[in-house]
Amino acid sequence: MALEKEVSTVSPVSEHGLEQGEPSALTAKEWGELDDVAKEGFTQNDQRDMQRMGKSQQFRRNFKLITTIGFTTCVMGTWEILLTANTQGLVAGGLSGLFWSLCWAYIGQFFIVLSLAEMAAMAPTAGGQYHWVSEFAPRSSQRFLSYCSGWLSAISWQSIIALDSYLVGVIIQSLIVINNDSYVPKRWQATLLIWASVIGMGMFNVVAAKRLHLIEGFFAILHVLAFFPIIIVLLVMTTPKQTGSEVFTSFTDNGAGWPNTGLATLVGQVSCLFVVLGSDSVAHMAEEVSEASITVPRAMIWSYLLNVPFTFGLLLTYLFCIGNVSDAVSSPTGFPFIYVFQNATNSVSSTTGMTVVILILLVIITISAMASTARQSFAFARDHGLPFSTWLSKVDTRFHIPVNSVIFTCLFTMVISLINIGSTVAFNAMLSLSTVALMATYLVSIGCVTLKRIRGEALPQSRWTLGRAGMPVNVIALVYAVWAFFWSFWPNAHDINATNFNWACVLFVGLMLISAVLYVTYARGKYEGPVVKCRFD
Repeated sequence: MALEKEVSTVSPVSEHGLEQGEPSALTAKEWGELDDVAKEGFTQNDQRDMQRMGKSQQFRRNFKLITTIGFTTCVMGTWEILLTANTQGLVAGGLSGLFWSLCWAYIGQFFIVLSLAEMAAMAPTAGGQYHWVSEFAPRSSQRFLSYCSGWLSAISWQSIIALDSYLVGVIIQSLIVINNDSYVPKRWQATLLIWASVIGMGMFNVVAAKRLHLIEGFFAILHVLAFFPIIIVLLVMTTPKQTGSEVFTSFTDNGAGWPNTGLATLVGQVSCLFVVLGSDSVAHMAEEVSEASITVPRAMIWSYLLNVPFTFGLLLTYLFCIGNVSDAVSSPTGFPFIYVFQNATNSVSSTTGMTVVILILLVIITISAMASTARQSFAFARDHGLPFSTWLSKVDTRFHIPVNSVIFTCLFTMVISLINIGSTVAFNAMLSLSTVALMATYLVSIGCVTLKRIRGEALPQSRWTLGRAGMPVNVIALVYAVWAFFWSFWPNAHDINATNFNWACVLFVGLMLISAVLYVTYARGKYEGPVVKCRFD
């Protein structure tokens, strides 16, 4: 289908050699229909991409390269998440298992990041994976595979918010534990704290949406400045420390009960698989990024690489200073890292101060992740992939964000956190669910691009591409995604009961069954996939 006649304009030349200012990719009528907010940061390349994908501009494009890298770094929050979410790795695999699991997780995930970055450059849209599948899948299966990818992506990102909110709520409860010896924590109390936290972060996401890009800059500074005091305190004040052999070559099973430490390590690696996720979050913010087709892929890669030294620096410090692993895992606070802080400082006030810093960072991480999650749900609803699509895809004219999708995200977290009341492994269930669902979206989207390459079919032109390296990078990414998908369903302990069972498999199958029913009864007649709106020369 041919593009409409372009508007003839004379505008300044950008650093990319293309005109900026009033668009030449839109007709005069289309440009006139945009409000002033939608025109902010909306360059010719962005206009061309949005028109090709058949989407209208509804958000401010106030994210530039630096703030986009800050946003992606914030959502990943690798060293903060690793510090707070390592219990499963310590229990199954021990110190060495946690270290080497992070090594291969970082290597494998990097190939996925490269693959996703290329697709984001081809189609920079808030839809992300489900849009890419719709464009790249074989014609006969485009609609179904795209619909499944949309649901998987929605499930994974909603679960990430539930997980991050869980951490925030339970850490608040842990602060009460270390400051009040008479307090006996209850799981229902933690759930109420999770609810209060997610409601507060949701409100912040709405009210401060216009300044979100500035908040990411603040986080990037705090992300770096908070790192050094924490590792310095641990390295200087912790005595005695673990030996090199205990950290690098001592694989252990600390109560998980697996037949051998090798299997225990593979089961416990899910902690590290989750830590390195999140670089594709910026893809769901693409419609708020100026020059998105080049800025988004760059931000995905740079944020991933910049987090490497901080993550390994934190992990090595943590492992050498952890003390008795069994005592750390069985800490009454529920978090080994708080035990490590207590062991190093031998002070309630110092432990509280350090923990509060981590809590603040986690709150900012969750706020940013919620923004990305809401945009993904909005985009999928915009293409009629979710129930109540008209409500979910509405963009508030005052705040210029999908407020209803933010509300839905908060409600999802409040419902899923009820698991915490009945099970002590609710955290593991949410961690595994988010990992397995996101890996499934990677498998489908990267698999479709790989199939096009195998068939010799042309991919859309883009300003950032893997070139000849595309095929081997995609294949390695698929192998790693299959590996991570498989291990994410395993329970953390060998002797399974109702409380330590990995409920992620039940949640995953249940939610996908719901999506299948909705597809047959509702979406099949309405969901066509975003590819039907794409324009091609």
